[in-house]
Amino acid sequence: MQGFNITTNPDDLDIELIYSFISNTYWANNIPLETFKKSLVNSLVFGVYDDKNQQAGFARVITDKATFAYLSDVFILEAYRGLGLSKFLLRTICEHTDLQGLRRFMLVTSSAHSLYAKFGFKPVSKPEMLMQIWQPTIYETT
Repeated sequence: MQGFNITTNPDDLDIELIYSFISNTYWANNIPLETFKKSLVNSLVFGVYDDKNQQAGFARVITDKATFAYLSDVFILEAYRGLGLSKFLLRTICEHTDLQGLRRFMLVTSSAHSLYAKFGFKPVSKPEMLMQIWQPTIYETT
């Protein structure tokens, strides 16, 4: 996309900016910095940058690069929204070499169903088959 690029190089990430955003989301509110950093090390990361090399967005994929992947922490900063960057990011992720031939590629979203549907994501056909350990308040301090 003209004026923007995406890289999977973790050294290019603006960790402070990403952490500032992620730690204030409904899905990772108050995540400890060290936990967040550990999540990056164990993921395939995608950073979106403008032509001045300023970070505009981010996503990460947790994957074995063979059979399964889970898309997480997807965002485009507010100042860059409306430019088609989320579609650029999703297209780049879905076309990534390490994410081809997977049996299952999952995500959880509360509001962006129509965006993800454009890239082949569908509601789970048999949700009764899925199970989870869910601890939504794990990062809260008492």
